[in-house]
Amino acid sequence: MDFKEILFNLPEVKGPLEKKLPFNIKLKWTLIILVAFFILANIPLYGLASNSLQRFEYLAIIMGTEFGSITSLGIGPIVMASIILQLLVGAKLINLDMSTHEGKKYFQGLQKVVAIFFCIFEATIYVVMKGLEAMPGLQLLLIFELTLGGIIIILMDEVVSKWGFGSGVSLFIAAGVGWHLFTAAFGFIGPQNTIQAVGKVWVFFSSIAAADTINATAALAAILATVIIFLVVVYAQSIKVEIPLSFDRLRGFAIKWPLSFFYTSNIPVILTAALLANVQLAARLVENAVGYPTFLGGFSNGNPTSGIAAFLSSPNILESIIRGSFTSMMLLQSFVYIMFMIAGSILFAVFWVKTSGMDASNVAHQMISSGLQIPGFRKDPRVLESILNRYIMPLTVMGAAAVGFLAAAADLLGALVRGTGLLLAVMIVYKLYEEIAQQHAYDMHPALKKIIA
Repeated sequence: MDFKEILFNLPEVKGPLEKKLPFNIKLKWTLIILVAFFILANIPLYGLASNSLQRFEYLAIIMGTEFGSITSLGIGPIVMASIILQLLVGAKLINLDMSTHEGKKYFQGLQKVVAIFFCIFEATIYVVMKGLEAMPGLQLLLIFELTLGGIIIILMDEVVSKWGFGSGVSLFIAAGVGWHLFTAAFGFIGPQNTIQAVGKVWVFFSSIAAADTINATAALAAILATVIIFLVVVYAQSIKVEIPLSFDRLRGFAIKWPLSFFYTSNIPVILTAALLANVQLAARLVENAVGYPTFLGGFSNGNPTSGIAAFLSSPNILESIIRGSFTSMMLLQSFVYIMFMIAGSILFAVFWVKTSGMDASNVAHQMISSGLQIPGFRKDPRVLESILNRYIMPLTVMGAAAVGFLAAAADLLGALVRGTGLLLAVMIVYKLYEEIAQQHAYDMHPALKKIIA
C-alpha cells in the first residue's frame, strides 16, 4: 500500500448520502458538537501538576481551547496543518489539482495526517517545556491525554463540516469568544473565587457609585469599543458585488451571483491570529524551559514585555490614554502589529483562494455546470473566467487587507474580549446566520430545490 492509498483510507467521519441535508439534522449535529465541546473544555487533565498557560486568555480564545482541560490543544493542530499545506501548495512545492475530487481528497488526507502529527508534537512540547507540567512519572500519560483531546477536536471539526453548519474550527472559536465575552461583561467571580464586580458592566456602575471616573471611563470605553466593532463588522459583511446571471434553459429567469467584499470571510485572519498565538506560545514555552527571556520574547503576568512576541502584540491604546500610561513605544508596536495583520491576511487569503476552489477558473466552471451564463456573453468558461478575474482577486486582496486592519484596530481599542477574537466571532456568527437562513429557505420552498438541482 503506497502513501496515497493510506491517505485515501484514513479513519474519517462518514459523510451523509444526501446531497443536501435537512435543516433539522444540521442544527441537531451542530448543537451536539457545541455541547460536547463545552463538556470537554471542563474535563481537567489527570496528572497535571501546574498550568503556566492559564494566564494566556487571548491564546485560549484564538485557539478555541481551555488550557488545563482535555481540549488544551484546541484547533492549533488543525490550523497549523492548514497553514503549512497552503504555503507548500501555494509555492508549488506540492503539486495538487484542487479542481478534481481526487486532488481535494488527497489534500484533506494529507491535512489530517499533518494535524495528527501536530497533536503529538504540540502535546509533547507543552509537557516537556512545562507549559502544562506533569506530576512525577505521569509525563507520558499527560502527553497521551493531550494528543487524544486533539484528535477528538479534529473528528468533531469533521462532523460539523459534513453534518452541521459551517466548520468546527469556526464554531469552537465563536463558542469560546461568546463565553469569554459574557464573563467579561457580567462576570462576578474574582481571581480568588470571591464574589466581586469583575465584569465591565458591574465595574462601570460600581465605579460611578464610588465616584471613580478613571475606572468608569475605562469600563465604558471597553463596552463602547465592543459595540462599535460589532456594528462596523456587520455593515462590512453586507457589502457585496453582484454579478447578473441568467439560466440558459429557462428564459426569463435571472439571478445575481454575490461576491462578498470579505471574499475569503474570516479564514485569513483566523490563520494569521493563530500564527501569532503560536509565536507567543513558543516564546513562553522556551522561556519556561531555559528559565530566562530569549529573543522570542519575555513575559510578565502573561503579557509579552520583550522580543518578537512584544512587537507582535497589541497594546491597549485606548485604556492607556485614559489611565495616562501611553508611551511612544506603543505607537511602534501598534504599527508593526497592524502591518503584520494586514500582510498575513493578504498572504493567507491568496493561498486560500488558490487551494479551496474559490478562484475565477473554478467559479466559472461551477456557474457553467449549473446552467448559468452572463447575459450578452458566450457560454464559455474562458469568457466567464476573464470577467470574474476582474472581481475575485481584487476582492480577495482588498477584503483581506480590510479584515486584517479591522482585527488589528479592534485589538488596539481594547474591547471586552481581544478585538481579533471579537471580530472572528461576529464574522463567524454572521456567516452561520446566512447559511442557516439559506438552508431554511431551501427546506421551506420545494420550487427552489428544482431550480438549484
